[in-house]
Amino acid sequence: MKLILIKDVKGMGRAHDEITTSDGYALNYLIPKKFAIAATIVAKQEAETRRKQSGDRSVLDAALLTQNIISLSEAHIVIKMKANEKGHLYDAVAAPDIVRAAKEQAHIDVPQEAIKIEKPIKEVGTFEIPVTTAGAFGKFSITIEAE
Repeated sequence: MKLILIKDVKGMGRAHDEITTSDGYALNYLIPKKFAIAATIVAKQEAETRRKQSGDRSVLDAALLTQNIISLSEAHIVIKMKANEKGHLYDAVAAPDIVRAAKEQAHIDVPQEAIKIEKPIKEVGTFEIPVTTAGAFGKFSITIEAE
């Protein structure tokens, strides 16, 4: 049975793709769970239109993220955490904490999955944070201070 995916389905395809699958899988799982619709002529045309729109949107998102990375490199972000006398943090600083601090202090929205730190930060100091997406790469620094 030919279907148009409404959402990304692992192992099947991405949203707006046309796929062929068994009738049982389509009728008992994909269609009832609203993961796909029947591949009619109208559905194919709408999927093509949406695919083009999502491509345009991803180009705009990449340009906006590049602009945000440049703005972040100029900003100075400080995160205050509880630490012991040796400068070790009681709670690690991870990507969600960095995203929250960038939004609160620099008013810049960066997706969490764009921040590529190898492991959570567990010490006081200044750190370089790499940010990467499909078309953009950059770094910005954050300072972690003890409360």
